Amino acid sequence: MRLPRPHRDDVLIVSAALIGGILLWSLGLYMQSPESSPTPPWAALVPLVVICCQSAFRRSRPMLTLLVGCLALIADLFTVGSLVTIVVFTDTVYASVVYGPTRYTRHIPKITGVLTVAVTLVLLAVLRDAESILLGIVVGLITFAPAATGAIVRNHREAADAARLRAEQTALLAEMDRAQAVTAERSRMARELHDLVANHLSAIAIHSTAAISLDDPKTTRGALEVIRENSVDGLTEMRRLIGLLRDNSDDWEPAARPSLSGIESLVAQARTNGAASGIDCVLDDRRPGVREGRPATAVPPAPVEQAAYRIVQESLTNALKHAAPGRVLIVLEHTAGHSLTVVVTSPYGARSGPRAPGSGAGLVGMRERVALLGGEFEAGPEPGPAAGPEKIWRVRAVLPVHDDKEPDA
Repeated sequence: MRLPRPHRDDVLIVSAALIGGILLWSLGLYMQSPESSPTPPWAALVPLVVICCQSAFRRSRPMLTLLVGCLALIADLFTVGSLVTIVVFTDTVYASVVYGPTRYTRHIPKITGVLTVAVTLVLLAVLRDAESILLGIVVGLITFAPAATGAIVRNHREAADAARLRAEQTALLAEMDRAQAVTAERSRMARELHDLVANHLSAIAIHSTAAISLDDPKTTRGALEVIRENSVDGLTEMRRLIGLLRDNSDDWEPAARPSLSGIESLVAQARTNGAASGIDCVLDDRRPGVREGRPATAVPPAPVEQAAYRIVQESLTNALKHAAPGRVLIVLEHTAGHSLTVVVTSPYGARSGPRAPGSGAGLVGMRERVALLGGEFEAGPEPGPAAGPEKIWRVRAVLPVHDDKEPDA
């Protein structure tokens, strides 16, 4: 087995220990007298050199170092002994607990504790004097004390690592939340820009085309008036949105949220914009109270009203771009305790292309609005009247009103 390169600090420590041990041995400072040792004094240098050399790998091979250290300490007992050998052994026990595998190191303090108690009891039984207790304390200082210290240090390090990991995870989650919030806000602003500006720009494109293609001063003047009106309205909406983006306060909501009370004005504007193309926009508001000429008796939450308004607005914009001449019907149905249903139908199929270019984000934006409220959305063709070949494009959104959630629309 090839040993890894030892740590520089460990090499310096064991080098200093080895030099110190040799110096003590040369001065004749032993743990016991040479007369009581079964080996010559020079034999004490063997376990000293072995344990010092092996301790250089205390970080990379802690369990092997502990095993060699135990053998060196046992061998040192049969020599005159060296204080440095004992000190290095205590460091070996400490390092084995701090750097060793968890499945082994958690048992070392227990083993050394049991060993200390067992040695003390055996010495008491054999020597039967107070010195046996002192010897037991010495054994505890050599084995149990460094093991317990290593366990405390390791627990603190693991707790610090766990706290650092939790902090990193918290920071990562916070960054993910921030990124999601930024993405959600960008999507919201994109929907607002599309819904507010696309309607005006589509009307401008359609009427500018009419003004260019028709050589009629009256028609041209009417088209220019519509263009000017939509340009002013679009510029006003753009200025308001830019003001929201530049505002440093926490109020990101529009000053006046669109609601179903403005549906009639929205349909009337679309009717004006679509008159030149033969498109007639009709509102069929079936909500209780509205049919009798009174305010609606059931009022949905503000996010639902805003989503319904934007869906009608985008559907009318798409109708001005793509619908064939005919009637565009907007149907609203809502009773207390039930979902708000929006249905917009328009004829299509007679045109070779759109009257104004589009980004294709309209249906996506409507679908996102409905999904945020947990509703149902569908858009696509359906069979037209049986009397003719005309096809009908149908947009249907079902918006629940019983949910207490108010997501940003």
